[in-house]
Amino acid sequence: MSMETMQPTAEWDGDAEVRDALGREGLTYKVWGADWCGDCQAQLPAFAAALDAAGVPADRIGQFPVDDDKRGDGVDEYGVEFIPTVVVERDGVEVARFVEDADVSIAEYLAARIGDRAEA
Repeated sequence: MSMETMQPTAEWDGDAEVRDALGREGLTYKVWGADWCGDCQAQLPAFAAALDAAGVPADRIGQFPVDDDKRGDGVDEYGVEFIPTVVVERDGVEVARFVEDADVSIAEYLAARIGDRAEA
């Protein structure tokens, strides 16, 4: 199932280093959110555009919509309490996590944390 909020904005105009970090081979993204959520509406379209600019294929992006009570697939397994939540994994191991809000965009936040932890 997909979320409308994960439709990319027209174009992403971010930093090349952020794009390159997000596009590293072998990274997968799990995104929890909801189309009714204001934070998701504000942040996820730009994040989707960043993933698109980074060339991340759709099969490496899991979308997990939650209901009004923030219940849905993977919520308990991943300890999701707030949305949006984005978990970045490499070979099934979490390398970075964004939860709800930060002083920078989701893409910038995750790229800064992916760093060497995402290297093979």
